[in-house]
Amino acid sequence: MKKGATVGTEKIAALFDSGTFAELGAYRKRADGSMTGAVCGYGAIGGKLVYAFAQDSDRQKGAFDAVQAEKIAALYELACKNGAPVVGLFDSAGTYVTDGASALAAYGKLLANISRASGAIPQIAVIDGVCAGLAATAATMFDVVVTIKGKSQLYVNAPFLIGKEVGTAEYAAEKGLASVMAENAEEAIATVRKLIDLLPANAEDGVVAEDSADDVNRTVAVAGNAKAVIGTVADAGSFLELGAGYADEMITGFGKFGGVPCGIVANNAGVNGGALTADGAKKAAKLVGLCDSFGMPVVTLTDCIGVAVSSAEEGTPLATALGKLAMTYASATTAKITVITGKAYGAAFTLMGSKALGADTVYALPAAQISTMAPASAVAFLWNDRISESVSRADLEKEWVKTCAAPEAAACDGSIDDVIDPAELRQRICAAVYMLLVKNEGDPARRHCNLPL
Repeated sequence: MKKGATVGTEKIAALFDSGTFAELGAYRKRADGSMTGAVCGYGAIGGKLVYAFAQDSDRQKGAFDAVQAEKIAALYELACKNGAPVVGLFDSAGTYVTDGASALAAYGKLLANISRASGAIPQIAVIDGVCAGLAATAATMFDVVVTIKGKSQLYVNAPFLIGKEVGTAEYAAEKGLASVMAENAEEAIATVRKLIDLLPANAEDGVVAEDSADDVNRTVAVAGNAKAVIGTVADAGSFLELGAGYADEMITGFGKFGGVPCGIVANNAGVNGGALTADGAKKAAKLVGLCDSFGMPVVTLTDCIGVAVSSAEEGTPLATALGKLAMTYASATTAKITVITGKAYGAAFTLMGSKALGADTVYALPAAQISTMAPASAVAFLWNDRISESVSRADLEKEWVKTCAAPEAAACDGSIDDVIDPAELRQRICAAVYMLLVKNEGDPARRHCNLPL
């Protein structure tokens, strides 16, 4: 550690491109003359302007107080005025208990600033130590939360109070509190830098197409699980998964298609057929809503047997979660591209980014199955009387798939736009992303119509 440096100054400087960090409010102190427990400033990450604050364990153990809240509020004001992301490094022993109501008001000020910036500029939280109580509430209000394995502690009530294992990075990932769990601090910083590269600077700017080293017309072999398909069709090495370990039947994350950053939602058919659950629906809705806030296109890859059927799942707020998913897709005005790569049974076809919910383009692969119910259920319900010595149940299920669940039937009624060659999947998605890059809801502005002669 350099002379005069603290843990906080070292952490925050490591975020930025070398030599670009500039501190703000460097001499702000408490009434007793001690330094407040946060370092604030700005710099460049990959050449982009970014603001950041770091709670400093070398300054009063990072204890939160009114002065720290004022410093962070000033940082947020600058970030919003200049339309640049905020990164928060959380590591605090708590608050100054003796500060009384002013300490509680300080948390309120922090929560208000995060809330006002939400949807206007990206906010990324890194849990770099202890983040407890209202600080945990604040951190989880950020768009993306990064934890560090074996180091992060994220909880409202401490484990010793409730008598169970909570608050670890693994626990946060399992419960959906964390977006990414890094193996160490270096990987956490690398994740933040990748997020800054993928996310727009603010809601007004939206995404920008950059040159891609990966050929947009590259043919692909669509095979394997959903993550393998994503890795194949997205720009090489660009996919960053969010929420791994939570609701694994649904995969969400960011990636690039032809140099354009996009959100990706995909059913994971390898987990219970990709069935829609309450947690999976909330996970997908969160990603779609985040993308819509910043004008990022959403690519949805559908392969789902339908809504999960179990007494346990019905005991969750399943209907509400599915409603949230439908409302998020329907209200999102950003570009929405959907590809049915496998099964789309029942409600799954409707809820997973259908044209009825406002998708701009919907494609299907030739092997896709689009049906009001699973073939086995459909045959049992409708064609059971056709089973005979010469016609087996398996024969009828194959017939259902070929006739009633064929993607061509959905294309004929306009529910999908085209049935495409799997080898062309990447280039068709890239073409749709480019076509919709400047999408604008409503009629284009004009003074008047141009009358014919």
